[in-house]
Amino acid sequence: MSRTEDAIRASGSRALIGYLPVGFPDLATSIEAAVAIAEAGCTAIELGVPYSDPGMDGPVIQAATQSTLERGFRLEELFEAVAAITARTSAPVLVMTYWNPVLRYGVDRFAERLAAAGGAGLITPDLTPENGRDWLEAAERHDLDRVFLAAPSSSDARIDAAVAGSRGFVYTVSTMGTTGARNDVDLAARALADRIAARAASAGTEALRCVGLGISTAEQVRDVLTYADGAIVGSALVRALGAGGVPAVRELAASLAAGTLDDGPAFAGTQAADAAPAAGAPAPSTPAPSTGSTHSTEKGASA
Repeated sequence: MSRTEDAIRASGSRALIGYLPVGFPDLATSIEAAVAIAEAGCTAIELGVPYSDPGMDGPVIQAATQSTLERGFRLEELFEAVAAITARTSAPVLVMTYWNPVLRYGVDRFAERLAAAGGAGLITPDLTPENGRDWLEAAERHDLDRVFLAAPSSSDARIDAAVAGSRGFVYTVSTMGTTGARNDVDLAARALADRIAARAASAGTEALRCVGLGISTAEQVRDVLTYADGAIVGSALVRALGAGGVPAVRELAASLAAGTLDDGPAFAGTQAADAAPAAGAPAPSTPAPSTGSTHSTEKGASA
């Protein structure tokens, strides 16, 4: 059973998922910050792994992860952080990572360590289900969620694969491009969320949809939750942590969580019947895969 899906459903499909990079600005503070956003109202935590070639991250997250790498971040810190966070909060902890660090560590070994630390699963922005057989098998063995991305440019076949391969939710990319807070969340997100629901319904299943990229205010959270099951916030939280430490990130998370309190259409498979594919979506943009990986990539990452 998916802890992430359970948490989203327990929220009435009005989930707030907060992203923070592990180890920023140091390991102890990153643990405190993650616990703080859960206590402030985040339904789940997305813990990012610093990576040397973050092609899909915006400038705020890139700067945070680069400083973490420069101080000598080790992957062992990830598992230490996950264990420390899950010992203090019941919020599911998902790890967002580019695929190359997992591949180099060993897919099954990584899954085993993550499960032992209490992690809920992985979000893999540059791994597609079609190329994720090793990860899907490891996740099944260790009872971990696997979250794949769908973008506005995704074909129906790619959305079908994301729905079939994901457990927890489908990461619904709100816009094409890199991460970062925006004044307006791309209108394509609503059409994409409807397409995902429609494709899931046509396959006789359901898919929880959480929207990321560009969300930074309670009003945007509230808007996203009129058509999706969760809102993912990243850059705004990382900026707050960098500028004001744990108190600032706790305050912002509490403010964002206020956007989950209004009534709205919680997840229902019946919405899918009326959904239609997005028209005029741009052609997919495919960044180069990480060194040593053998998968294709679709544009999108944590918010």
